[in-house]
Amino acid sequence: MAIDSEVLVVGGGLAGITAAVAAAREGADVRLVSHKASTLRQASGLIDALGYVPATEPSKPLREGPPTAGRNLDPDEWPDPEGPLADPFEAMDRLPDDHPYRLVGADALREGLELFDDLVGDAYLGGHTDRNALVPTFGGSVKPTARYPASAAAALASDDRPTLIVGFRSLTEYDARAFADRLAAAGVPFDVAGTEVEFAEAFRADAKITRLAKALDRDEPIDGTPAREALAKAVGPHLHDVVDDEGGVDRVERVGFPAFLGDDHAAEVRADLADRLGADVFEIPMGPPSLPGLRLEDLLYDALDDAGVRFETGTPAVGYEVDGDDRIDHLVMDRKGSEVPYGAEAVVLATGGLVGKGLDSDREGVREPVLDLHVPQPADRYEWFVDDAFGEQPYARFGVRPDERLRPLDAAGEVAYDDVRVAGGVVGGADVAREKSASGVSLATGLVAGREAAREVQQ
Repeated sequence: MAIDSEVLVVGGGLAGITAAVAAAREGADVRLVSHKASTLRQASGLIDALGYVPATEPSKPLREGPPTAGRNLDPDEWPDPEGPLADPFEAMDRLPDDHPYRLVGADALREGLELFDDLVGDAYLGGHTDRNALVPTFGGSVKPTARYPASAAAALASDDRPTLIVGFRSLTEYDARAFADRLAAAGVPFDVAGTEVEFAEAFRADAKITRLAKALDRDEPIDGTPAREALAKAVGPHLHDVVDDEGGVDRVERVGFPAFLGDDHAAEVRADLADRLGADVFEIPMGPPSLPGLRLEDLLYDALDDAGVRFETGTPAVGYEVDGDDRIDHLVMDRKGSEVPYGAEAVVLATGGLVGKGLDSDREGVREPVLDLHVPQPADRYEWFVDDAFGEQPYARFGVRPDERLRPLDAAGEVAYDDVRVAGGVVGGADVAREKSASGVSLATGLVAGREAAREVQQ
C-alpha cells in the first residue's frame, strides 16, 4: 500500500527542512524522508549567506595536447575571490548567471533568513542587520556569516576586548595556542592569547565532547568538585595571560572555549561560567561531532513538528515510477528492508551535493542518483578540476540545473518533471565552500522549492 502525501520532501538537511516548513505554511500536507541523520550535526552551526564572490576565471586556454593535469595554470593566474563581504546582498549581481541566488533572487535569501529566524527564535543572532558578522572558527580563521548561535555572540571579531582562548590537554585535536596565534596573524583588532588547562582528564576520548557537555549540563562532580566550579578554577589563573602591544598584562574580558559548554542547558552553563570568571564566555564552533550543529538540528526538527510535517529517517529512495513523460507517480523507498511506494502530487529533492551523497561520481561521470536528473559536466574529466588545490574547481559547481521555479532541466534545457523541485546542495552553479554560501543557498532554494511544491498541489 502506498504512503501518500501532497508534498514529499526527500532530504533532512537545512534545505529539506526549510522546504517542508515553507510548503506546510502554504497549507500543504507534507512528509519529509531522509536516508540518514542530517548533516547539520557535522556542520559548524553558523548560517552563512555569502562571504566571498568568486574570482573571474582567467582567459588562458586549456593546455594543448593530451590532458594530464587539467588546466595547466599557474596558481598566481587565479585572482583571489572578493571578500570577506560586509553585505551579501550588495554582491548578488556579481555572481554568475547560473548561480542559485541569481535564479531565485535576493528576496528569496532574505525571506529564507527571516524564516530561519522565526524557526530558531533567540537561539541565533544576526537578524537585526543585512550585514555579515565575522566569527572565529575552529581552524583559527574568521568567517563572514549571516546568523550565529547566541553561544558565539561574545566572539565577534569586531569586538576589541582582550580575549583568552582555552584548550584542554585531553583534547589533542584542539590547540588553543595555535588557534590564538592564527587569529592574531589574521589581524583581529584585539589582543589574544591561548592556554591549555587540565579538566575532566578521565573521560573517554571517543565520547569526550558530548560527555563534557552533559557533565556541565548536570554540574556533575569531577574529582569531588562540581563541573562548572572545577572548570572555572582551572581557567581562573590564566585570566591575565593576554599581553598587549606595550608588554603590559590585561585581565581578559572574554573567554572562548571549544563548543561543549552544555547541551540541553547551554545558556545556563555559559552564564554560570561567565559569573564565576567575571568575563563574557563564548563557544568556538568545532568539527564533528558539532554540538552547535546538534542543537540546531533539534531546533529545526522541533519546528517540523510545530508545522505539522511528518518526518522519518533511515528511509532511502531506491527507485521511482513516472506518470507519463513529465511527472513522477511515486518514489520507491526502502523502509526497514521492504520497498514501499511513496506517492505525492509534488516532490522536493533536497538530498545534498557531492559531500552529502546527493550526487554520485565515478570515472564515468557525475549523476543524481534518486531521479536520474541531468547533471551538466564537461565530457573530458580533466576539465573537472584545475592544478591549484586552492583554485576555483569546476567540479565544485556541479549539480542539477533548474529553471527559476527550481524545476530540474534535462540535457536539452527543457523541464524534466513538472512536479519536481530541487533545493540545496543538489542544485548546481555555486561553489558554496569557497563562497561561504551553503546555508544561504539551502534557505533560499528550500523556501522557493517548498512554496512552489505547495502551489503545484493547489493548481
